[in-house]
Amino acid sequence: MKLLTRENVVEKVKKGESLSGVNLSQVDLSYSNLKAGDFSGADLSGSHLQNANLEKANLKGANLENAFLFGANLKEANLEGSNLKNANLQDTNLEKANLKGTDLSNLSLFGAQLDGANLENAVLHGTKLKRASMIGTNLKNADLSGAHLQRAVLKDADLTNTNLEGANLSHAELTGAKLPPESTKILP
Repeated sequence: MKLLTRENVVEKVKKGESLSGVNLSQVDLSYSNLKAGDFSGADLSGSHLQNANLEKANLKGANLENAFLFGANLKEANLEGSNLKNANLQDTNLEKANLKGTDLSNLSLFGAQLDGANLENAVLHGTKLKRASMIGTNLKNADLSGAHLQRAVLKDADLTNTNLEGANLSHAELTGAKLPPESTKILP
């Protein structure tokens, strides 16, 4: 199959056609409307998705390694099990997104909107979440060891059984958050 152009991808999404498993590596889809697109298992490695609208998109199991998603709208998107190694998610909207079990280690999520997102069993070791909004976020059994959460808003978040060892929570908002019992030893 020949490589798809930006126009081909946008047109297929507009028609409701699936792009599941398709090779879209290195494609520039910046500022594109890809709302509710099916990209499950697709190869989007190295793709440029700055400010793209991926609201309610299915990216389950997609390869987004080295993708540039700065400012993208991923509200209610399914990213469960996707490969986000070295992806830039700074200032993205991940409100109510499904990231269950996803490895987000060492990524930049500065200022990201994660309110109501599902991050249960996610790995966020060393992740930069400074000023991120995570109101009501499900972080049960997540690994936040060494994460940078300065000034993050974790109001009403569920951190039950979450690993917070070495996490920087200075000036973080934790009002109403469900914290693991051992957190009193490590929180400022």
